[in-house]
Amino acid sequence: MSKIIFDLGIKGAYKIVEKAFEKYEDAVKKFGKEAEVGFPNTAYYLPIIYAILGYPVKKLGDCEEVLQEAKKLLPNIFAQKNYLPYLGEALDAGMATFFAEEIIEAIKYLENPNLYTKTEEPTEDNIWLGAADDVIFRKRGVEFVDGTAPGFAALLGSPPDKETAKNIVQDFLEKGLYVFMHDQTNGVYMPYLLKEAGIQLGWPVRLVPFGPYYTSIVFAIGFACRVAMSFGGVKPGDYINNLLFNKYKTFAFVIAFGPPTEEWIANALGAFNWGIPVICDWTVPEIKIPGICIYEALVSKPTHCYFQVITENKEFYGTSVPEIASQELIEKALEVRGLKVTQTKLNIPVPYAPAFEGERVRKEDLYLECGGGRTPAVELLISSSFEEVKDGEIKIIGHEISDLPKIEEKGPPYKLPLAIVVKVAGANMQEDFEPIIERQFHYFINYAQGIMHIGQRNMVWIRIGKQAVEKGFLLKHIGEILYSRIKQDFSTIVDKCEINIYTEEEKVKEIIEKAKKIYEKRDARLAGMADESVEEFYSCTLCQSFAPTHVCVITPERGGPCGAYSWLDAKAYYQINPAGPNQPILKGEVINSKLGQFKGVNEFVKKHSKEKVERVSLYSIIIDPLTVCGCMEAIAAVSASVNGIIIVNREFNKETPIGLKFSTLAGMIGGGQVTPGFLGISKQYITSKKFISAEDGFLRIVWMPKMLKEELKEKLQKRAEELGVPDFIEKIADETVVNTEEELVNWVKRVNHPVLSLPPIM
Repeated sequence: MSKIIFDLGIKGAYKIVEKAFEKYEDAVKKFGKEAEVGFPNTAYYLPIIYAILGYPVKKLGDCEEVLQEAKKLLPNIFAQKNYLPYLGEALDAGMATFFAEEIIEAIKYLENPNLYTKTEEPTEDNIWLGAADDVIFRKRGVEFVDGTAPGFAALLGSPPDKETAKNIVQDFLEKGLYVFMHDQTNGVYMPYLLKEAGIQLGWPVRLVPFGPYYTSIVFAIGFACRVAMSFGGVKPGDYINNLLFNKYKTFAFVIAFGPPTEEWIANALGAFNWGIPVICDWTVPEIKIPGICIYEALVSKPTHCYFQVITENKEFYGTSVPEIASQELIEKALEVRGLKVTQTKLNIPVPYAPAFEGERVRKEDLYLECGGGRTPAVELLISSSFEEVKDGEIKIIGHEISDLPKIEEKGPPYKLPLAIVVKVAGANMQEDFEPIIERQFHYFINYAQGIMHIGQRNMVWIRIGKQAVEKGFLLKHIGEILYSRIKQDFSTIVDKCEINIYTEEEKVKEIIEKAKKIYEKRDARLAGMADESVEEFYSCTLCQSFAPTHVCVITPERGGPCGAYSWLDAKAYYQINPAGPNQPILKGEVINSKLGQFKGVNEFVKKHSKEKVERVSLYSIIIDPLTVCGCMEAIAAVSASVNGIIIVNREFNKETPIGLKFSTLAGMIGGGQVTPGFLGISKQYITSKKFISAEDGFLRIVWMPKMLKEELKEKLQKRAEELGVPDFIEKIADETVVNTEEELVNWVKRVNHPVLSLPPIM
């Protein structure tokens, strides 16, 4: 029966390749071979083609060579009268399908640049987002590395009604998966069903409407290819390792709704190459032999009553089966992909998962608002003695959400002052851990569907939506969330936890004043920490699932390049999980204090990088710089022509004066490679006293994007004043004044930049 599928898929591949040739020839007549083609703002060109062939498609004329390659991959099914295809030929046809479809989609961008929104979320007049640019890709790709997103489901077509569609995506979101949507079934598009059901769409909520045609599935597969190249260090053209990386590390699967066409089956054959299985809700011949995928490749879990493959000449029918719930379809998909998902179950009336973190509560959906400048609000966690903490107690002091209709004439939306005070006690609890646990409130609360949390400390802003309140959500449930997550996530340091939530304005203001004094003490304690004041640093090997030879070394003055981990964070997480990715590193003998080389650090990195990295300099960009996975917030790079350093942040999508975009630089240094002259960094590190201090790093900064300069303005100014150069910020160029190396050379001279008086950096 699998040969029937192979036969149909190969026929579909022929149609798609033929269609690509037609579109290419028409485009050449209209635009010429020199016209630029590609997906928006990416250094990976057409990522499937680039990953598999190593061939950068830049101009329309480049497409012809790829299409000829696709044509060669198609088996000659017409050579024999009773030809029966085999697996290898079917997989080749699938690969040809994806090459052709990437070219079709690239030409669509050329023909109509506004076909897709090119944004993170749908616009008012366009629901289809198109290919993710590198800013979105890196922002979201990090979640696949750190495990926040265990995988993605690519959906072809749509279930017939909005309730089924809503239930399916809700289930996926509760499991933390991204959902990529493509094409339609009988004229029904899944994103429109979800929009009708009041479900938010877009990258922030992990529901991504890629495109209205089956060809848009290349956006999903291309995303997987980029994960391998960017975070896994797989080189373009290294097709074997790209395919294997995705088979074993990117947990993706396809679900097809409705009777499959030959073109859909061709796409299924393409997905098999990446170890991505396909689950169909119609009865189809199955491919159950493992090997192509980890387990089965094509599985039928029918919710409809017969097998029907649409072809030009005939339809195949199977036996009748009873209708089953879509829940079973989802369970089968996870089982076939070998994806084990651990869900957090809490005693609250709304769904709870990381996927809901990006959800926004808009004004029209708002029931209750606290903080955000509307009312006073604060969050505070303090450690106390065992006797002072009543474990499990959650108290509301003041009005609860259910009281609001009785006490307020106007509303919803309502407003309340809010103070969330958490008291914890534990044998291993330390005062230094208070801000670390407190910072997690943002994630813990945000994971509840219909609840929006922004900020921290006394700058917090919480919005609760009408639908959440209709389901019974109360302020006490915020307490339930915090109690459960703190006891679960910090079980080795927190033995007892008590939560008090205040909504009386005078009491809230009183707590804010008390909290400010505590914040000041914390900040002063943290500011006084230096690398020299501790005997051990910490490792972070969280990203080794994607970059096996990369090891982060975290010090008090140099946090992780992802921006997510400080030295105190790593110290706390080691206490929480002594066998986890954060391990203490004894500094040992100082080899070179200027470079930041320590015997203990070198020994640790050598061992845990599988001996790929023998030594590291914590403070140098030139000599043995630290490696990165690909999750860095920013990249520092040497500009030899001015003897300085340029910095570019992940959000900036234009070229830097050295002629490279962030995404290009990230591809050069990611995956655990040692790259002298380039360094992946966090934004926080830029104003550290140890910032590339071996080469006088701070005073060598000659260029950074305006958005980054504005974001760090106060910290940059403070650091500049410490170094006796109060006007230094004005001497750092940005894209509004400098865009080329020649302009940078002239700028440095014109402003008399301090870099002119520094010794050669190399």
